[in-house]
Amino acid sequence: MIKTMDETIQYITSESLNELKKELEKIKNSTIPEIAKRIDEAKQQGDLSENAEYTQAREDMAWAQGHVQELEQIIANAKIIVPHKTDTVAVGSTIVATVNEKEKTYTIVGPQEINPSKGLISNESPLGEAFIGHRVGDSVVVTTPAGKMKYTITQIK
Repeated sequence: MIKTMDETIQYITSESLNELKKELEKIKNSTIPEIAKRIDEAKQQGDLSENAEYTQAREDMAWAQGHVQELEQIIANAKIIVPHKTDTVAVGSTIVATVNEKEKTYTIVGPQEINPSKGLISNESPLGEAFIGHRVGDSVVVTTPAGKMKYTITQIK
């Protein structure tokens, strides 16, 4: 069975889920009504074919409505990441790995929360996928822009 976008599990922390819910409420209760008011005011100015304010407001409304649908889909399919200590790497795991004789720390998160500069990598990224299911002492080889890199897992937190 092929999963559609609507059925895709969205791994996310409870903090990020709360932020998405706040953003959704703001768009629904504040942003969209403000844009609707702008559209109404622009309509009252007459000729809409040459009304830049009307055109921009319609584009803003389309974006807002699309973003509402996206947020609702993420929230509806959210699976809260509950960090727990296991012997194998899973979504929510924080791991320490060595690569090129350097130690790096990564936390496996859902795609909504990635932030490589903070060590937050997606479970859907090549590196995240490679780590999933492995244990301390295992090595994984990942093709990166710099070429093939070997990562050895030294710790799972």
